[in-house]
Amino acid sequence: MAKEKTVYSCTECGGSSPRWLGKCPHCEAWNTLVETVPDAPAGGGKNRFAALAKSTPVTVLADIEATEVSRAPTGIDELDRVLGGGIVEGGVVLIGGDPGIGKSTLLLQALDNLERAQIPTLYVTGEESGAQVALRSRRLGLDHSQVKVLAEINLEKILATLANTRPAVAVIDSIQTVYSDQLTSAPGSVAQVRECAAHLTRAAKASGTCIVLVGHVTKEGALAGPRVLEHMVDTVLYFEGDTHSSFRLVRAIKNRFGAVNEIGVFAMTERGLKGVANPSAIFLSQHTEPVPGSCVLVTLEGTRPLLVEIQALVDTGGPSPRRLSVGLDRDRLAMLLAVLHRHAGVACYDQDVFVNAVGGVRISEPAADLAVMLAITSSLRGRALPKGFIAFGEVGLAGEVRPAPRGQERLREAAKLGFSVAVVPRANAPKKGSRDLEGLTIHPVDRIEEAMEVVRSLA
Repeated sequence: MAKEKTVYSCTECGGSSPRWLGKCPHCEAWNTLVETVPDAPAGGGKNRFAALAKSTPVTVLADIEATEVSRAPTGIDELDRVLGGGIVEGGVVLIGGDPGIGKSTLLLQALDNLERAQIPTLYVTGEESGAQVALRSRRLGLDHSQVKVLAEINLEKILATLANTRPAVAVIDSIQTVYSDQLTSAPGSVAQVRECAAHLTRAAKASGTCIVLVGHVTKEGALAGPRVLEHMVDTVLYFEGDTHSSFRLVRAIKNRFGAVNEIGVFAMTERGLKGVANPSAIFLSQHTEPVPGSCVLVTLEGTRPLLVEIQALVDTGGPSPRRLSVGLDRDRLAMLLAVLHRHAGVACYDQDVFVNAVGGVRISEPAADLAVMLAITSSLRGRALPKGFIAFGEVGLAGEVRPAPRGQERLREAAKLGFSVAVVPRANAPKKGSRDLEGLTIHPVDRIEEAMEVVRSLA
């Protein structure tokens, strides 16, 4: 069968060219031409998506019958938490992460659990042979697994197999290895990734099969291929963590069927990835006695409160002091040091300041401000914070301590884990008579100066 003619379209203006050029002849943008299949002429031919595009009449929103989507649990609690309760019929999930971090391992475990629950599955592997997948399943202890495996990278053959077997869940590992006969470019190119993902997404919506796409990431940590890939799918998950550590985080960046910014915490073992029921224990260092420069923060990841240790090291600097943060925003660190100097009288302008979030977690919420400032002051003074001490709250440029969202949940989590002293914004202080925070002494503050005075009285 003869291959269709291809053209090169500009991603900026949409103009086309019969051959690749470095600069678009229409808008003169550089390196924006990608290979595409030309549309059929008006009035003749048939669009390749026509069979999947169903026409529907205009309907009033109030007249549309809407029911809650049914979910199928994967048998892995942490993965179900990130997905919003389980997989959804006809949903498309994109999961990305560094090589060797455990994407294929986690998905193979999930498919085996679904198959044992009498839910038909299909594992399409483009990077490994069937024998390699079988060897990995033996290492994971998935004896007598009934997961169906297809070693194929041709899109048309994959779609034909999906139509014949009609699995409830299908994994494509990975989307960068799949190619379509309609394009002449190599697998992994922008045109191939976009075209294959579009066909698989339409097939999932038409058949009701949940398709999970595994995506490669670039050196910067972003998903390889066009950004439109993230817009086409329903859920985007990122696998995070250091390959040298046994702990992994799965973070939901986008989810049309659940909450975003949820995280699942896993531990890599000889038998695959196991969910961690109490992730706060990972991010807390086990000091026998309090040490200077350490402050515990209660942060929120989605709906889950986590206790994370913030460590700071203040050392004598040279003519150009360094400001380095790991897991926290570096620009925000510079702002907090200025507020600390102006409103609390703690000067670090001639000191090197290093701040780290223990355990490799990344903290983006401003509620970490108070804990960071207390950890820096503790390291500068050489005096440890009290044992069982926690803090959270946003600090403004005027020195005020602003409330953090869902403060009561943060305090309950700290009390449950045995913490005894807390410095929090006054708006987050619990009402009198609250019994679920027994054993936790709470010091509400309005400004950063008050927080410093409270810490000095406790130390």
